[in-house]
Amino acid sequence: MSVRSDNPPEIGPRLQAFRKEQKLTLAELAARSGVSRSMLSEIERGNANPTYGTLWHLTRALNIDLNSLISGASEERASRIDLQPENLTPTIRSADGSCTLQILSPAGMVPLIEWYLLNFETDGKLVSDPHGAGTIEHLHCIDGEIVVRSAANEMIVRAGETARYEADVPHSLTSVGQVGARAFLVVASGEISGSSLGTLKRPK
Repeated sequence: MSVRSDNPPEIGPRLQAFRKEQKLTLAELAARSGVSRSMLSEIERGNANPTYGTLWHLTRALNIDLNSLISGASEERASRIDLQPENLTPTIRSADGSCTLQILSPAGMVPLIEWYLLNFETDGKLVSDPHGAGTIEHLHCIDGEIVVRSAANEMIVRAGETARYEADVPHSLTSVGQVGARAFLVVASGEISGSSLGTLKRPK
């Protein structure tokens, strides 16, 4: 899934801190990641809005988790209830800009489960490469209609309905209603999903 971050919280300073922790120059990180030195400089200064793909290459080069850069929630617990303000909720966007994903899951749960609020423009689409083996996605449509494609399987999911499908194969979500769809998406890794779902089936 190729996306770009939208108003990423403190990505520039965090990137710079990780780079300096590892005693890397901009040129050295550029060589490791394949991201140009000038682009790295712009990102660190907050003048560039990096794509998801760019962040992926940077996190691989630095050997850190992606959420270390894009999560803006405080790690400190001031009470038994943790509140993540809207302005600190990381938001990413599909490659063509037609779908936004608000990341609602905390960074610590990423290896096992992630959940998002999806907002599609009319005819908006979210196309994803296969995730890890056994990964299952759970899509609950709030508004509109969404065509779910998982490998060779396809189904329309309408408001109020939930689809569960294999996500360790190529898959996509496409808004097909008169207005852009809204949905909650939960991505469960193979460690907790437990079993294969087989083909998409609509109950009779």
